[in-house]
Amino acid sequence: MKRLKIHLAVLAVLFMTSCREETKPKEITQEKKQKVTAEYILGNPKYQAISYGGYRHPNHGIEPTISELKEDMKILATMGIKVLRTYKVHLPHAANVLQAIHEIKSEDSNFEMYVMLGAWIDCKNAWTDLEPDHEKESERNATEIDEAVRLAKNHPDIVKVIAVGNEAMVKWATNYYVQPWVILKWVNHLQGLKASGELPKDLWITSSDNFASWGGGEGEYHVDDLTKLIKSVDFLSVHTYPMHDTHYNPDFWGVLEEESGLSDIEKIEGTMNRSKAYAENQYNSVVAYMKSLGVNKPVHIGETGWASFSNGFYGDAGSKATDEYKEALFYHKMRDWTNAEGISCFYFEAFDEPWKGGEEPGDSEKHFGLFTVEGKAKYVLWDAVDQGMFEGLTRGGNPITKTFSGNKEELMKKVMVPPTKGLTLINH
Repeated sequence: MKRLKIHLAVLAVLFMTSCREETKPKEITQEKKQKVTAEYILGNPKYQAISYGGYRHPNHGIEPTISELKEDMKILATMGIKVLRTYKVHLPHAANVLQAIHEIKSEDSNFEMYVMLGAWIDCKNAWTDLEPDHEKESERNATEIDEAVRLAKNHPDIVKVIAVGNEAMVKWATNYYVQPWVILKWVNHLQGLKASGELPKDLWITSSDNFASWGGGEGEYHVDDLTKLIKSVDFLSVHTYPMHDTHYNPDFWGVLEEESGLSDIEKIEGTMNRSKAYAENQYNSVVAYMKSLGVNKPVHIGETGWASFSNGFYGDAGSKATDEYKEALFYHKMRDWTNAEGISCFYFEAFDEPWKGGEEPGDSEKHFGLFTVEGKAKYVLWDAVDQGMFEGLTRGGNPITKTFSGNKEELMKKVMVPPTKGLTLINH
């Protein structure tokens, strides 16, 4: 009987130990989830970021359904994407993205996806027949901010950042740009809601704008209100687009004389290395300006990208910048650099959106996605398809397959060497 009691005691100890061991990982997982904040996510290479719009039709009025958004979330999560940047709080899109993520999380407790939610900011008379008044703000701005606040409060486990404005201060945005005091006003308003406890204190507030707007460009942007803004945000979200500057400021673009004896592939590689360095220089110019003000805050890339096609400034009749091969080079070079440096890169963008760029089907704005509208993976993701990463996933009912039917020789026929000494199709 005594031996039996000993055995029972031992079994009880083992059982209790086993229970503690079984519950421990769950406790750690729960603790980890509670500590996932913007500060933890941003700059963490385990939390890859991307810009996302789910619109699949040329008619922007056709909203993606919750089911379609869930399709996209699962595709992106499989790629290691865990942070989205999206706007459209004035349309169902933003709320539906959050609802789609919420539903997947309810189905799968291990699913992780967080959102940097943008509120659109305009000047007075923007997008009307009246002359834009860049010294005043649109009355709608308050509605945008209120909706962003509502969504952040409804989904505190998902919304980790609110961005006030999208390229709202850059002066080439002639239809709608505002002065920095407008962005500052709403950033301070959101910071006040955090201080009062109405918004989570670990929610980060920023504005997402062109590098020049953050002080990295011309001196006309170096105003007192920008200094105050830089001191008020939790981090700076910077946009840099070397692809656009292959037309507008092409000093870095093209084959150097000393590269004339290289193969076409090597010429393209060298040119794309300079494109990545161009983006890096713009990023560094913002960091330098910020530090010149005595400020030291995180700086992340809110947008950068490379279109796979253009029949305009960037295509075969222009700078010869756009094709799937160069898009892939730029993507990987930017990811390698930002991951190594602890910089979040909200790469633009996940999927092609055919409503962008007007009615011209060859407009570059329609072709920035890593996937086509139908769900074909562009060259940048061919290896992922080969590895079976997207097996069982669909977009619009279509399995994820490769563009060009996976025929690299056919793809390379569309690739052109950047111009300097001559223009050569790559046929190898």
